[in-house]
Amino acid sequence: MSQVTDPASTERHKLPVRTLVAASIGNAVEWFDWTIYATFAVYFSSQFFDKSNPTLALIGTTSTYALAFFFRPLGGVLLGRLADLRGRKFAMLVTILLMAGGSLLIAVLPTYAAVGWLAPILLLLARIAQGLSLGGEVSNASAYLAEIAPPNRRGRYSSFFYISTGVALLAASLLGLLLTSTLSRPDLESYGWRIAFVVGGVLGLVGLWLRRSLTETEQFEENVEKAKATKNPLLRTLTHHPRSVLQLFGFTLLSTLCYYTFFSALTPYAVQFRDAAGSDVFLALSIGTVVFIVLQYPMGACADRFGRKPQMLVWSAAFAVLTVPLSLLITDRPPLVNLIVVFSVGLGLYAVFSSIAPAIMSEIFPTELRALGIGAWYNLTVALFGGTAPLLIAAFSGAGQPQLFFWYVTGGAVVAFVIILTLPETKGRVLD
Repeated sequence: MSQVTDPASTERHKLPVRTLVAASIGNAVEWFDWTIYATFAVYFSSQFFDKSNPTLALIGTTSTYALAFFFRPLGGVLLGRLADLRGRKFAMLVTILLMAGGSLLIAVLPTYAAVGWLAPILLLLARIAQGLSLGGEVSNASAYLAEIAPPNRRGRYSSFFYISTGVALLAASLLGLLLTSTLSRPDLESYGWRIAFVVGGVLGLVGLWLRRSLTETEQFEENVEKAKATKNPLLRTLTHHPRSVLQLFGFTLLSTLCYYTFFSALTPYAVQFRDAAGSDVFLALSIGTVVFIVLQYPMGACADRFGRKPQMLVWSAAFAVLTVPLSLLITDRPPLVNLIVVFSVGLGLYAVFSSIAPAIMSEIFPTELRALGIGAWYNLTVALFGGTAPLLIAAFSGAGQPQLFFWYVTGGAVVAFVIILTLPETKGRVLD
């Protein structure tokens, strides 16, 4: 890799918006489908498990959700390698097809009352397909966005990845609000939840149609023979690029804790253990999500101008210092303003990093190993630290020590800060 100064950086540049939307829409569909499963689980759990014990039915449904996390690393390896061998476009078509197919399958699955234990087995298979898909989507879309971007605008292009994520999360929440406001509980349990999965599946088919028009990246075309000649590619990431693997682990550790703390774990914590009003938490999270979306592109542009490393150090240092103080604002029956501050500051700070995450992950691996390297080690880190975040905060809170979780996040921020210090500056770098 070599550092370059691009004289065109000051020239007017027209963003290929259609291409960026087509590349990012798969990620939006992935997270929309992933979120509606968690949102509507309480309504369809009795449809796929024995309704005579609602608690066990919900446990079975949420366990299926959790199991899908552990297929993400496998999806990252298989679909990442597919992207390195067959192309980013082809692999991204496969990932969105798996996710849309899984969503449509869930929408039409027979119930436990109709087919017995075949129902939860089919549900698990659909979720496994979606878990594999999500594992491949992150690495493949990240690689594609990084490889089509001019070196001096890679942060801007990469920001579309989490713009799509934020929009999808907001859309899923609003759909949940719409359906729960217009349908009765019996209607939601009978058929209402299926509407959400149909919407997710249709969005996936729209994304599939948009991605058909994508062109393969020049970076892949120039390096495909090198990828095909690479033996034991997963092992090679460890033996030839151990520093990159460690760096990816370090900043992904904090990134996934940020994501699952603010988008997942804090909501049940505030409602169940701090007696916060559910409507207040939803409103505060929605406001925070809007802040998160709005800051993506400016933060990507900022990293293109001032560098990745300073921005990442600010992000990790801020979480090391502010995580515990922010948590103290979630008091017993916290006022709405406290919740707005917590979600807006937390998600605003997270945008400082998420805006450039695809760029920085792509810049630390060579093209022939890029999708596989990101897919394997990013998803393994997420499975270990992201999927366990809601469980840990619930366990610590149940034991009367909720602050331990926020100190845990602080520790992750310190680890990330130290590892980020070892990163080279990659602003304006031409990809290998």
